[in-house]
Amino acid sequence: MAHPKSRISKQRKHKRRTHKKATMPNIATCATTGEKHQLHRSYTDLDGNMYYRGKLLIKADVEE
Repeated sequence: MAHPKSRISKQRKHKRRTHKKATMPNIATCATTGEKHQLHRSYTDLDGNMYYRGKLLIKADVEE
């Protein structure tokens, strides 16, 4: 196994990792239902219907 020749300091390690951080996901609003959802993801409305890009994919079962 490869081993480093000398120890890397915490400061040097943290400098290298400054660009690695979580970003906020992009939120869109559906023009059809008005629901807020992540881009490129399917989403459900309050009735349980599943939509993707404003089109109905799966209709929710109606319980009687």
